[in-house]
Amino acid sequence: MSAHGSLEYPSLVTDTRIVEVTKRIRDIPDFPKPGILFKDITPLLSDPGTFRAVIDMFEEQVKGDRLDRVVGIEARGFIFGAALAQRLGVGFVPVRKPGKLPYKSTRVSYDTEYSTDSLEMHEDAITQGQRVVIVDDLLATGGTAGATARLVERQGGTVVKILFVVELDFLSGRGRLGANHDIVSLVHY
Repeated sequence: MSAHGSLEYPSLVTDTRIVEVTKRIRDIPDFPKPGILFKDITPLLSDPGTFRAVIDMFEEQVKGDRLDRVVGIEARGFIFGAALAQRLGVGFVPVRKPGKLPYKSTRVSYDTEYSTDSLEMHEDAITQGQRVVIVDDLLATGGTAGATARLVERQGGTVVKILFVVELDFLSGRGRLGANHDIVSLVHY
């Protein structure tokens, strides 16, 4: 597996934009706690050309898919998801931690490595039959993305693809999301 793309998506492996994206992801050791090597995307966000390249590549991945909504996972998924939704001309739906959304919401709980967590989405965010792409910055264990997919499906939506900027392959999140989901990650570690 290359650090510059997925063997499952050979066109991404040779894409020079992936090299530029990778250059703008910095490692922060021991954050947020000792033993964790945090992948910091803020340098990527501060470079307009690289940020645009990420949105371009995401748009290319959904080209030809009829989409009704982009769902972004709190918090960095909002950044990429909102930009993609604007580009595609479809609505954006935020998925947040409990108690952060102002309207009636549906909630799903999921297991993390050490505990249980929950996510919420407004109950009227997705309507029956809508086609959705889920966007987040990082795929680790797959818990938040899996929970988000369940929220979408509970409201009658169909998850067409799940897009990530970075995937930590060694945590096997892709496998936990299951074979039902079309997953695209731009950068792999």
